[in-house]
Amino acid sequence: MNDSTFNDLLRLPMYGPGASFTDVLKSQSPDLMPPKIDTPVHAPEGTTVLALRYNDGVIVAGDRRATEGFQIAHRSIEKVFAADDHSAVAIAGAAGPAVEMVRLFQTELEHYEKVEGERLSLEGKANKLSQMIRANLPAAMQGLVVVPIFAGFDTARSVGRIFKYDVTGGRYEEDDYHATGSGGKDARSSLKKRYREGLPRDDAIQIAIEALFDAADEDVGTGGPDLMRGIFPTIVAISDEGMIEISEADTRDLFESLIAGRTERPHESHPVDVRRPGGEG
Repeated sequence: MNDSTFNDLLRLPMYGPGASFTDVLKSQSPDLMPPKIDTPVHAPEGTTVLALRYNDGVIVAGDRRATEGFQIAHRSIEKVFAADDHSAVAIAGAAGPAVEMVRLFQTELEHYEKVEGERLSLEGKANKLSQMIRANLPAAMQGLVVVPIFAGFDTARSVGRIFKYDVTGGRYEEDDYHATGSGGKDARSSLKKRYREGLPRDDAIQIAIEALFDAADEDVGTGGPDLMRGIFPTIVAISDEGMIEISEADTRDLFESLIAGRTERPHESHPVDVRRPGGEG
């Protein structure tokens, strides 16, 4: 469907300015919609993702491992995706449907901005994602569960916000931090011990790294830093200035410092000096 055809459809009475991209696609080109699943299937699953607030916004991070049963299906899958300049989705659950849902979500936000002439509010984005998760419920009942974390900077409130979901599309806001996936419980325990209000960005990044490291240490499905292959978790920081991805070099340095500190004191959990990724003081 080209842009001209799509714009013509929006002029029809049934497709007003507020029409959803998904509704138009479902009506005019149902073959392009994600397929319905009628039988149980086994698919690669993303594992641990998390988000936490800091003084200027929110950190979103995820490990890179995807598993299929007791096997590693992928060592370097991406689980953190930009929804737009000020928000991100971190996926956990069935990897294929999750990635497809994120892509459709990104298109929905672009469509809304093009039709309405303004961006959807952060809470509106969270509600839209909730509807998409609810629509995935039949597939979830067949084992293709998708339970992401949505987080971003609310420009209207000038604060970072974090939203979690259940498999039915229920949306709940977390004040400070959240983690989900197979290692979510271990990551949350780590975040609970280290989190405090008003964190500087670099301290929040360090805490996110420690939480993912602790999850990998306890959960077989969560991938830790792979120094041999150069594979490290994805970490982004979102503030009023937009989204910044922490570089692989800075992430490697932080993990090497963490590992060195714990090697010296293997039975202690203690903070490690932050290397200040991106040169931020």
